[in-house]
Amino acid sequence: MKRISWLVLMFLCFGVEAKSFYLIRHAEKLNDGSKDPVLTLKGQLRAQNIAHILSHTGITKVFATEYQRTQMTAKPMADLIGVNVTSYNPSDLLAFAEQMHAQDESVLIVGHSNTTPQLVKLLSGEPVIKLTEADFDYIFQVVIEEGQTSLNILKSLPVH
Repeated sequence: MKRISWLVLMFLCFGVEAKSFYLIRHAEKLNDGSKDPVLTLKGQLRAQNIAHILSHTGITKVFATEYQRTQMTAKPMADLIGVNVTSYNPSDLLAFAEQMHAQDESVLIVGHSNTTPQLVKLLSGEPVIKLTEADFDYIFQVVIEEGQTSLNILKSLPVH
């Protein structure tokens, strides 16, 4: 497992022919007591920031769970590349991982603090850190090239 900064990510992504999965947890959500809150202003800025960071990665599809916070996090990237956000079921990550492995494209996948590390492990074969309720800035990049899988753990820009 290799830890690199977002600046290095920009360098790595130009001209890469490999298939990559970029997995993130949704951005900061409003603590309004509901089961399906929207993003805070900071969360909305983070979602735009992530789209900007990943704009040169060759992502062609965007996936998110059906919750507002994941859909809102995914939307800036989907808008940037001109696609709709495709929903996936976080309660069947094994089937979703198999679906992703069958893809020939690079994708962004927006999940939750409990599902994102599980999905990273299913896609990469490597365990990753557990995300806390305060972790919003990790970007996990799973690269598959010529049958070889590698995992990079990246950080997005700070949002104030």
